[in-house]
Parts: sequence; C-alpha cells; structure tokens
Amino acid sequence: MATTHRKLTTIFSADVQGYSRLMEADEERTLATLKQYRDAMVRLIEVHGGRVINTWGDGLIAEFPSVVESVRAAIDVQNELAGRNAGQPSEARMEFRIGINLGDVIADGEDIYGDGVNIAARLQSSAAPGGIVISNTVHDQVRNKMTVGFEFLGQLSVKNISEAVPSYAVQVGDLKNARAYAARAEEEARPQAAAAEWGRTTGWTQVASKKTVSRSFSVMGLVALGLVAINLFTWQGTFWAVWPVLAYCVLAGLSWAGTTSLVDRKVASLGVIGAMIVAINFLTWSGTFWAKWPLLAIAIAAGLSRAMSRKRS
Repeated sequence: MATTHRKLTTIFSADVQGYSRLMEADEERTLATLKQYRDAMVRLIEVHGGRVINTWGDGLIAEFPSVVESVRAAIDVQNELAGRNAGQPSEARMEFRIGINLGDVIADGEDIYGDGVNIAARLQSSAAPGGIVISNTVHDQVRNKMTVGFEFLGQLSVKNISEAVPSYAVQVGDLKNARAYAARAEEEARPQAAAAEWGRTTGWTQVASKKTVSRSFSVMGLVALGLVAINLFTWQGTFWAVWPVLAYCVLAGLSWAGTTSLVDRKVASLGVIGAMIVAINFLTWSGTFWAKWPLLAIAIAAGLSRAMSRKRS
C-alpha cells in the first residue's frame, strides 16, 4: 500500500488560456493541438528531470527535484509553443500559462497535495498567456543561477492561505530559439493548412476546418484541373491528365495523414501510399493485380507500427 509522507519539491502547474473559447470555435482542432502541445511539454519536462504527476482537461501538474531545471523547462516550453503558434492564425493559437512554486507537500503514492500545489496553481492563473510566474521561494533559488530577467509582481493573495505570496514574472522569449521554433512551425503549417481543407471537402473530418487551403496546394489543384481541361479539349483517345491529378491527390492525402487525429498518422500515411499503388495498378492494367504484394508489405508495416505504438503507450 502507498505510504503518505511530506517532502519539499518544486511544483510546476500549467493550463491553457481561453480553452473554452477554443473548444467552442473548433473542438477537433483544439483537441488535436492540445495533444501535440502537451506532448511537447511532457517531453521538455522529462528532459529537465521533471515528472508529470497529473493531466486533466487542459491542465498539467509536474514536479522537479531541481528548482533551476523547473524554470528552464518552463522557458523551453514557452519558447517552443510560441514557435508553434507563430504558424497558426490568431484565433487558433493555444497559449499556456505556467506557475512554479517551491513548497512542502504531502506525497500520497504518485500524487501530491497541499498548499504548495495550491500556490503553484494560483501563480499559474495569474500568469499572462505564454508567460511564467514564480513564487519568491523559487526566485530566491534561481535569481543568481540564471541569465533571464525577473519582474516583481507584488503580493499575490491565495485562497485559504493567510499570508500573501510575493510573485515574479519570468522574462521569456529567447530571440534565437523563438526564430528557430517559428521557422520550424511555419514549415510544418504549410501541409497542415492543406490537410484541413482536404479533410473538409472530402469528409475525412467531422468538423469543418476554418483554415483556408495553402497557396501551393491551390496552385497545384488549378494546374491539375487545367491539364484535365487541355486533355479533354485536345482529346486523342488517351487520358494522360490522370497522372498529374493522381500526384496531386497523393500529396493532399499525405498532408492529411500527417495532421489527422482520427487514426494513427503512420498508418494513415501507409494507407495513402497503398491507395496510390492500387490506382497505378488499375491505370496501367495488363491483366495482373501485382499491387497485392506491396499492399501485403504495407499491411505488415502498418500492423507493426500499431503494435509498437501500443507497446509504448
């Protein structure tokens, strides 16, 4: 049986600013974004030696044995998420608020309770979107060990705690890192925009996406339609335009597979490739269904991918 004991630890509390508004606007997109951002947050927490204790709704609680590493993790989280948000329209950006406190807590198995946790949650709720607020106990430990700036916010009142907690805002936004994250996010956003429109027009998604199709895919679609028109107007018995149309469909399908939350993305990508192989087989039909062999290989690869993902989870 789990034993209850007290310990001193660093509590990291985070949640999404305006989560209800984002869910009301687009539930499916918001849940997919939350999963991606939370996965990134968990990865960075673990890199800095932290442990995720609990996740619920849009919130997350973690603890760190090192106060300095907890603040470093929070800065890395906010920098990475800022870069990811840079590639999103303003109404779709998901910004987390983070609060960090060093305090004595009650440990019950894997969970922690007490005023130390409540203070971290209160600090988090007072943070600006994309910001970090720390208590004076954290500030005392990190102010001479880190090169970031701190802004004193004054005394923060906490429910059920008689004394106010002095709090500080951490200055985040490393320019070099933010530019790198923003460049990566912009690159990732291009196929995501096309995938959202593809899902809306073909019925792959249950909720219509509000993103517009990316310029590159719009141009490719127009070119494909133009080639079909030329093929029909200059008809000589061969529908050669099927090949550029097939190429466009494959690219759009792979973009959808790379962003979908309906099925495993690796399996979805393999499915698109399998469909392409079948299409080529029928378009070049010579009496033999040779596509069955690559389809078998793809099915085995998809099964192995699914099994490995279940094993990791």
